[in-house]
Amino acid sequence: MMDTLERLFRFKAWANDDLLETLAGIGEDSEATGLAIKALSHSHVVDCIFLAHLQGVPHGFSSANLDHMPGLGELSTNIRATDRQYLDYVIPLHIDRLHERIDFTFTDGARGRMSREEMLMHVITHGVGHRGQISAVLLLNGLAPARDGFATYLHSAEANERRRAA
Repeated sequence: MMDTLERLFRFKAWANDDLLETLAGIGEDSEATGLAIKALSHSHVVDCIFLAHLQGVPHGFSSANLDHMPGLGELSTNIRATDRQYLDYVIPLHIDRLHERIDFTFTDGARGRMSREEMLMHVITHGVGHRGQISAVLLLNGLAPARDGFATYLHSAEANERRRAA
């Protein structure tokens, strides 16, 4: 399971990076990029909130959405840093800690309780969903979406093990 979690978070960082590079190539003046920034900033805030829950520290957010959208450059820097923090969290995490349940409060004030494993899987699936939304926006605007397939990632990152030329 730990190897799988590490791979999933490496995939997440790879997919985010590819998407951010795609958006940088399109430019911030594009309506599609503006919509993507809204979805990505929300996804990033949720990543930050759950990382804080996992680490047992306050997150400082009163909502899962920002009042003011950051620019693509700032958001890219923040997303990449948080992706690194998740890898730094997951890689040394002992498998025995995955089932530990953590009590927390959602930004709407509702109480929650999830295991570390559930939180980590929520972060992965939440990000996949929003990257999918952004891919749809890009396609609807006649733009090519970024790569976002786990199989594509595995065959790129582990080309030798997958018997594929790099």
